[in-house]
Amino acid sequence: MRITRAAAVATAAIVASALTAAPASAHGSKTKPLGTRSLAAVLTADKSGFDRNGYDYDILTAAVQAVLKAKPASPVKVLADGKTPVTAFIPNDLAFRRLVADIQHSKRLPAEKAAFTAVAGLGINTVESVLLYHVIPGSTIDRKAALKADGAKLKTAAGSTIKVDVYGPRWHKRIALIDADRNDRNPRINRFDVNKGNKQIAHGIDRVLRPINLP
Repeated sequence: MRITRAAAVATAAIVASALTAAPASAHGSKTKPLGTRSLAAVLTADKSGFDRNGYDYDILTAAVQAVLKAKPASPVKVLADGKTPVTAFIPNDLAFRRLVADIQHSKRLPAEKAAFTAVAGLGINTVESVLLYHVIPGSTIDRKAALKADGAKLKTAAGSTIKVDVYGPRWHKRIALIDADRNDRNPRINRFDVNKGNKQIAHGIDRVLRPINLP
């Protein structure tokens, strides 16, 4: 049976509403309550610091810590409150290095420490806004729910939205996130369900979500 376009649009709208309004327990285990380990605890558990591993989250962790040091009351602090449901999309170090190279119009990727210095140089308010653009408050959206969310618009903690794009054959579905920048490739999820089983969950992405359309 073929689904009409109208039905598909309606399904996407229903899923979007469910993801942004349903309680965290709706997206987690049905047999036991979700845990309260925070995403901040997960990120700071890695003590390696800046290194040559582009697939961990050293730059993101440093950015979160920098914002909270400068602005202890920042909404970013929700990432340290494991009792508050949150879904975050977390760019790995390679994603930040790519962003800095793009901003600097360079073909060479900077080292992690240099990339963080460049990001911090944008100003603490800008860093805060970018981080909040990666956070979806109020819902614990796991991989299973995300794969059913094609076309859903998720409201971020920054107040704007990102759109979920599920694509590929049914046996190998992938997810991209459509941000405000129309000039560069959209971030793709490359790691699912970080901190699974808890109210705060994250999915790794290979690009930094951009809240504005960069030249």
